[in-house]
Amino acid sequence: MTSPPVTIVGSYISPYVRKVLVCLHLKGVEYRIDPIVPFFGDDEFTRISPVRRIPVLIDGSLVVPDSTPICEYLEDRHPEPPLLPRQPAQRARARWLEEFADTRIGEVFIWQLFNQLVINRFVWRAPTDAEVVRNAREQEIPQILDYLEGEVPAQGHLFGAISLADIALAAFFRNAAFAGYTVDAKRWPATASFVSRVLDHPGFVALRPFEELSLRTPISEHRTALRAAGAPLSERTFGSATARRGILTP
Repeated sequence: MTSPPVTIVGSYISPYVRKVLVCLHLKGVEYRIDPIVPFFGDDEFTRISPVRRIPVLIDGSLVVPDSTPICEYLEDRHPEPPLLPRQPAQRARARWLEEFADTRIGEVFIWQLFNQLVINRFVWRAPTDAEVVRNAREQEIPQILDYLEGEVPAQGHLFGAISLADIALAAFFRNAAFAGYTVDAKRWPATASFVSRVLDHPGFVALRPFEELSLRTPISEHRTALRAAGAPLSERTFGSATARRGILTP
């Protein structure tokens, strides 16, 4: 018997949602998406995601917030193909690189760059803090890229086949590009090549039309536009018309 599709709550623009959707693609798991921007979640969204962040996975009666436990659940529930290495040392390294992506890269690429240049403008109608953006571009991002340059392979993926670590790292560079930042391939050649290679995987490529449509469409019209474009939308939504900040929102 075929399992019913899982539901993913969260916008196509989010790197954390992107990570989960690529994992679902690789696992061959059917899903429906409620593509809400988390700041526009209703009271029920607060119940299933107490810190009002995305993504949230709903699988029958199971509700799992946060991309890392969601991906761990998918790995346990659908073990083939594996997205984590089998060897313990490599598995630990993969988990660390995912954590580095979700925390350090997320803090800089999302909250210091994308938040300032995109979210502040289109959600909060707030001005960009030019000093935060300058510091991100000139100090924080180069530190991240210097580290990655020694970690990522010049060819192929981190552990042979594409893994959760590859997916997690590359996912944030889409948002950097949305904010007008690209990796200097002369200064960081391995990282630039790695990011381009991973983002060209079919799992990422399939999401591009929905990401780009979301970026150019008013938030209140996302569901209508995405449905017309063929996105696999959920029947219900946790969205609301009023924006409010989450507990962990800077």
